[in-house]
Amino acid sequence: MTAAAPVPRRNSWLVLAGFIVLCLTTGGIGGFATQPSIDGWYRLIAKPWWTPPDWVFGPVWTLLYIMIAVAAWLVWKTGDRVRPAMVLFGVQLALNLLWSLLFFGARSPGMALVEVVFLWSAVLFTMLAFFGRQTTAGWLFVPYLAWVSFAAVLNFAIWSMN
Repeated sequence: MTAAAPVPRRNSWLVLAGFIVLCLTTGGIGGFATQPSIDGWYRLIAKPWWTPPDWVFGPVWTLLYIMIAVAAWLVWKTGDRVRPAMVLFGVQLALNLLWSLLFFGARSPGMALVEVVFLWSAVLFTMLAFFGRQTTAGWLFVPYLAWVSFAAVLNFAIWSMN
């Protein structure tokens, strides 16, 4: 499928900044909810040997949030008929935050495991919608889907072990 040609849009760079702020704010709220658990409950529960060190998550999520913000901006720039893709983008972002609130805030790997199935599906559908509007935007979602896939497997392992 060919990429849609970008349409000149007013305040394009401000919109990009807005998408970045939205995504990083979502991550920040999730991180704020995560911090008490990282310092306590999460350190005490059983985790598989292949669990990344805690310091890896912040940089990885920051990069992923910037990538998906750029992807949303690229789709927005294509012009008409972007609403369905943007709705999917909003849904996956909300589910992303909800996962952190369930896993760390509620300390419930089980509820988070159920929710991550919806998150993974929303990321996949958003990625496919983005590919349909702007190819680069779709590719920017591939690492995000891979990371959410890894997170789902890790979530399952933690739930199983506890």
